[in-house]
Amino acid sequence: MISAELLNVLEEGLSRKQGVKIAINQVQPVRGGDINLAYRLSGNGRDYFLKLNSGVRIADLFEKEAFGLELLARSSPLRVPTPLLSGSFGPTFFLVMEWISKGEVTRNFWEVFARGLVRLHRNTQAEFGLDQDNFIGSLPQSNKPCRGWPEFFWSRRLEPLLRMAVDLGRLAKKYGRNSQKPCDYLGDLIPAEPPALLHGDLWAGNFICDERGNPCFYDPAVYFGHREMDLAMTLLFGGFHRSFYLHYQEVHPLEPGWEKRLECFQLYPLLVHAVLFGGSYPRRVEEILDRWKVF
Repeated sequence: MISAELLNVLEEGLSRKQGVKIAINQVQPVRGGDINLAYRLSGNGRDYFLKLNSGVRIADLFEKEAFGLELLARSSPLRVPTPLLSGSFGPTFFLVMEWISKGEVTRNFWEVFARGLVRLHRNTQAEFGLDQDNFIGSLPQSNKPCRGWPEFFWSRRLEPLLRMAVDLGRLAKKYGRNSQKPCDYLGDLIPAEPPALLHGDLWAGNFICDERGNPCFYDPAVYFGHREMDLAMTLLFGGFHRSFYLHYQEVHPLEPGWEKRLECFQLYPLLVHAVLFGGSYPRRVEEILDRWKVF
C-alpha cells in the first residue's frame, strides 16, 4: 500500500501541475505488468493511473516512458495517456498519468487503429534510432543512430541482447560470437525503407479500447526503425484482429514477403523475454537463428 508520505508528495505535485488543490481520497491496486506496481488514484472527481517502482531502481525509466508517450501523442492521432507527474520519493520512483477507462470495441475500431499506426509510421528522419536512449521493459535500449537498418538492427538490437543472453547462460555460447555476417545477411533479407517512428513494444497488452470505443496505446519503447518491427510485434502473442492488417495494407502496403520475415523481426522481443524471463524463450530464439542460418 502507498504510504501517507508518498501520497502527500503525489498530491502536492499534482496540485502544482494542475493549478488546483488535489486531494486523493481513494487508492485502488490494479494490474501493472511484471515490472511495476500500479494503482488507480481518485480525487477531486478525477481518476489517475500511478506506476511505482522500487525494485529495478532505474532513475530515468519513467522519465523515458513519459517522453515516449508525448512523442506518440504529437505524431499520431491515436490516443495515449497523458503523463502528468514523475519523480521519486526515497527509493521509490513514480509516474502519474491520466486514467483511461476501458470501453466497448466499435465497428470501425480496427480500421481507426490501423490508420493511426500508419500515420505514426509515416513520421520519418534521416537515420534509424533516436536522439536519446530508452528502455524496453526494464532493459536498456540503445538508439544511437545508424544510416542503415541492417546495421542498426544488428548492432543496437540483436547483438547486445544475444551477448547478454549468452552471459546469463540462456543461449549457447556460439550465439554470442561477434560476426559481420549477420549484418550483411540482414541487408539481403530485409527490403530497404525509410526510418519510421515506431511504438516499439506494440503487443496486445499495450493497448485498450477507451470509453469512447477508440484505440489507445501506451508503454512505448519509441525509436525510428523499420515499420515491420511494429507489425511483427503485434503478431508475436496471438495477433490483432485480421481486419487491422487488411486496413493497414490498404493504406500503407508492406513489401512482398513480409509474412516470411516476421520471425526475423520477432527475434528482438523474443530476446528481451529470453533475458528477462528465460523459460521457453531462449529455445525459440535459437530455433529462429538456426532456421535463418544467421550463425
